[in-house]
Amino acid sequence: MLNITKEFPGVIANDNITLRVKHGEIHALLGENGAGKSTLMSVLFGLYQPDSGKIEIRGKEVKINGPRYANRLGIGMVHQHFKLVHNFTVMQNIILGVETTKGGFLKMAEARKRVMALSERYGLAVNPDALISEITVGMQQRVEILKMLYRDNEILIFDEPTAVLTPQEITELMSIMRGLVAEGKSVVFITHKLKEIKAVADRCSVLRRGKYIGVVEVADTDTATMSEMMVGRQINFTIDKNPAHVGEEVLRVENLFVKSRRQGNSKDVVSNVSFTVHKGEIVCIAGIEGNGQSELVYALTGLLPADRGQIILNGIDVTKNSIRWRNTHGLSHIPEDRHKHGLILDYNLAENLVLQSYFTSDFQSYGFLKKDKIYDYAEHLIDKFDIRIGEGAKTPARAMSGGNQQKAIVAREIERGSDLLIAVQPTRGLDVGAIEFIHKQLLAQRDKGKAVLLISLELDEVIDLADLILVIFEGKIIADLDDNFVGDIRTELGLYMSGSKRKAVNA
Repeated sequence: MLNITKEFPGVIANDNITLRVKHGEIHALLGENGAGKSTLMSVLFGLYQPDSGKIEIRGKEVKINGPRYANRLGIGMVHQHFKLVHNFTVMQNIILGVETTKGGFLKMAEARKRVMALSERYGLAVNPDALISEITVGMQQRVEILKMLYRDNEILIFDEPTAVLTPQEITELMSIMRGLVAEGKSVVFITHKLKEIKAVADRCSVLRRGKYIGVVEVADTDTATMSEMMVGRQINFTIDKNPAHVGEEVLRVENLFVKSRRQGNSKDVVSNVSFTVHKGEIVCIAGIEGNGQSELVYALTGLLPADRGQIILNGIDVTKNSIRWRNTHGLSHIPEDRHKHGLILDYNLAENLVLQSYFTSDFQSYGFLKKDKIYDYAEHLIDKFDIRIGEGAKTPARAMSGGNQQKAIVAREIERGSDLLIAVQPTRGLDVGAIEFIHKQLLAQRDKGKAVLLISLELDEVIDLADLILVIFEGKIIADLDDNFVGDIRTELGLYMSGSKRKAVNA
């Protein structure tokens, strides 16, 4: 990609960028949220047309008019937010658009045989008849990879592929990437995670605020150098954490049960869970994805009804109270799925920042919105939380990068000043600079006497931030570890999270 420039209203997303990817390498593309990485790859995949510059594949200049033409050139892409049809099966999604037909009828038997052969060859086990809506995000990613392989793509773009994966799934994905390049394919790996780049990439190109900073050989470059290239300053990887001053109880969960809402499955996905969170502490629930964390949070926030048990917020039983009641009486929630539960993508940023407060006297009078107040408030949060967008508060949420969408949700929920902040994967998809900032914000909430319940799959985040760690396995809290733990906490957590060790827990 030579001298690529792409502008949107109010922002130059790619400013004269040149990217060279070799045959048979894993080439990392590193940059902050909004640095232009996804835009550059969307140009390569034909979703956007560059304003200037050219693209050469195997030395020959090409014009990529759309994703279908990109596929014909051997370019495939796994997007940060998967492009799957949720009420179609795995099989239907993989072959969609390149179906084998005869006389107007689908030849599914041949396609199935080929899909299963690819699945076995690359270690991507899938159930071809499962609905996308019924499988995990890790499994959905396998479907996206099989879509690329089914189309015989040779240049494979992975856009933030590990943001939604468990540590085990990340290890598996890296193994798959190595297998792909061993066969002569080329991988472009967009990520913020420096450890992953060190583990799997050959070379790394760095973007900052839409500009090309440079390319480095990963084996010869340390993470501190790459992070400084990315954000333009040194990053402090150690977290300065003051001793906790634990106050009165804010949240108490007593003997909570939540049943699965999946069709044909009525077992308890949250089973007899009890714990408390107090002012001035961060309690973290750690576990491998799919062990009941999501359903527990949904019950606490009102997105799912609890089947049995009690949820006590500031001394009041809120088990049957509405979502709005909980939001206006001391609960803030950073959800795990920013698109499904965090934002209305067709609203602009300002509108999204007042979703839980537009009806208060600050932002409405006699049923009419105070637009000036809403936009002033939005500009204040944009500045305070370093949300980088092209058109300010009027930017549509859909047009923002994933990381800046996440920052917007974090800003909205923290600024409300609730007694309890439930933060689910708050740094998912964020760069190291933004992660450092969000961690400081969570610790600041704790030090202001707020209660923080953190749900995270990132072991470093759990260990660095938590005053008390609760391990969840198969819907039950099976261990608690506090700041006084002596020994290798990472190994200990791994044993509990996998279910191979348990301990008695004081509720």
